[in-house]
Amino acid sequence: MSLNTKDEGGGIAPQNKGSWSSFLKSIATFNGDLNSMTAPPFILSSQSLVEFSAYWTEHPSVFVAPALEPDPAKRMLLVLKWWCSTLKQQYSSRSEQYGNEKKPLNPFLGEIFLGKWEDEAGTTQLVSEQVSHHPPVTAYCIWNDKHGVRLQGYNGQKASFSRTIHVKQIGHSLLHIDRYNEDYLFTLPAIHIEGLIYGNPFVELSKATYIQSSSGYCAKIDYSGKGWMSGKKNSFHATVYPEGHERDTLYELSGQWTTGFTIKEHKTKKEIDSWYAKEHKTTPLILAPLSEQDPMESRKAWHAVGQAIEKGNMDLTSQEKSKIENQQRELRKKEQAEGRQWERRFFSRVEHDPVLESLEKKMGERQEPEKTGGVWRWDADKVRMRSQQQQQQQ
Repeated sequence: MSLNTKDEGGGIAPQNKGSWSSFLKSIATFNGDLNSMTAPPFILSSQSLVEFSAYWTEHPSVFVAPALEPDPAKRMLLVLKWWCSTLKQQYSSRSEQYGNEKKPLNPFLGEIFLGKWEDEAGTTQLVSEQVSHHPPVTAYCIWNDKHGVRLQGYNGQKASFSRTIHVKQIGHSLLHIDRYNEDYLFTLPAIHIEGLIYGNPFVELSKATYIQSSSGYCAKIDYSGKGWMSGKKNSFHATVYPEGHERDTLYELSGQWTTGFTIKEHKTKKEIDSWYAKEHKTTPLILAPLSEQDPMESRKAWHAVGQAIEKGNMDLTSQEKSKIENQQRELRKKEQAEGRQWERRFFSRVEHDPVLESLEKKMGERQEPEKTGGVWRWDADKVRMRSQQQQQQQ
């Protein structure tokens, strides 16, 4: 990416173009993880990265649909459909909301985000927690008791620059369906940021991700963004096949993850289903009122920062953001002096996870726990004990 162009920063307000140019030049010469860099306040989102876990389940009925399908191959297809339906919300909804991609706020250690969805699928609950700050890692658990479906996982991000910003997502997701005692392991897509030079950054996905099930079926999703000469933006092609027989495709999905896709039987080429985002409204996430939220909950903790960003007051944004960062530094110093570590509220680090180890062996991909501070899992016993203690205090 050349930094010398008259169109540089075309999507940035005139008063911020100088800062944008300086920012581009600094990332082009920076060595190391770009997440450690301080971004100009005017490209900050008022949303913390810990909230991004909610994008997994903004269509709860699609999330639980696999639990209602008795055929294992069709169940894998419904799991794949759900996964592909989440991509728009995860990777492009912010561009549509703000006009371009904004840099989310970096969560502080212990930051939490709690919510639930209510619709025809029943109640689907979300818990997201920042379990590590160095390296930054967010863990989450999303579950629907009515249908016996649970998703948990964690991810960190490592950003680098080569012509544009590349983000490697480190971590995975695990989906469990009680009715069939079945598990699915998901790898996460590689991200790169397009449109930087024009000041209109947006996310594009690349390479491939995989879904490995314990039922004997797999899925592969190939992402191909728009090339210089041809191709459509945000394109992908996905297949379902029996484990160990990738060429024996049963079903295939193709389209654009930002708009929609079709589902066909591979053998007959007959279209059997489709998904178009504009036809499916997202289910609103229900949060506790700000006055009732825990001080560690994201919306409450970042409230003053978010207000300053939305008002466009960049000086106040920097001041309020510095307050939180300085508080966190003091907490870490105190913990170090007392010889203790921050106690995670909902998740714990585990040495071994038999389900993960079995599925990643089948998939042939290792999850690199050394890059995420370990393997993080929902700790039901810890949550139960905390709940009992709270009830006793009341």
